[in-house]
Amino acid sequence: MAQVLAFSSYVASGHVGLAAVVPALQRLGHEVIALPSVVLSNHLGHVHWAGRPVALEDLTAMLEALEQNGQFADIDAILTGFLPTPEHVALAAKTVRHVRDRHGDVAYLCDPVFGDEPEGHYIGVPAAQAVASELVPLATYVTPNRFEAKFIFGEGFDDPQKALPKDCRLLAVTSAELAGDQLRTRCVTSDPEAAFACAVPYRPVVPHGTGDLFAALLLGHILNGSSESDAFSRAVAGVETVIAASNGRDELAIVAAIDMAAKAKPWPFA
Repeated sequence: MAQVLAFSSYVASGHVGLAAVVPALQRLGHEVIALPSVVLSNHLGHVHWAGRPVALEDLTAMLEALEQNGQFADIDAILTGFLPTPEHVALAAKTVRHVRDRHGDVAYLCDPVFGDEPEGHYIGVPAAQAVASELVPLATYVTPNRFEAKFIFGEGFDDPQKALPKDCRLLAVTSAELAGDQLRTRCVTSDPEAAFACAVPYRPVVPHGTGDLFAALLLGHILNGSSESDAFSRAVAGVETVIAASNGRDELAIVAAIDMAAKAKPWPFA
């Protein structure tokens, strides 16, 4: 069992951000310290929503209290997702460096949740630029979608091995390319020979939160000792399991399907 500090959005209803990350990591046997970057009624894809970013002074005080209680000493990994402002990004980067300075080379998964196709940016461009410049270089694992990867890596998106940040062990680009009726998620690692992809059926509409779920399953399987390739294919399979269970629903069927998702056999490589 590992302990993960997860810093992302919290919704009162639905399964995006922490509401997808926490149950996935817990089902895989890990404890989670869940730090909300924003508190919302539901994700922004709904017609009506309400909420706001959590104040930086409150987040800083929460982190200080957790450290004073000794809970940072047992952190094995950090995961970041939706961070609404450059200041929230800076706090996340500071936290990653702080934990590593005191407790060694803690694994860090950066899920750069700032946009998608065709909607564009979910957050302001300055915040997205901060994710690219401040968080991605710190990451052990990075899990952008196609839109985010193109924004972060620019021309390097077409050669992910060259785009791989210096100290990054794995870069997984979800929904990287559409080929006929298949959607590919591709992955490269720090081993130049280890590049692989999984192809899943293309669905024009799926509930929000699949990227959050993928990141949590990937990290959870790695923390359980899976190789990076095995964790990648298991995460793809887990997301597909939940999407299938969510057919006809507006939200991911996390509660109904997370057990099956955690046990899903690795998805075949394309």
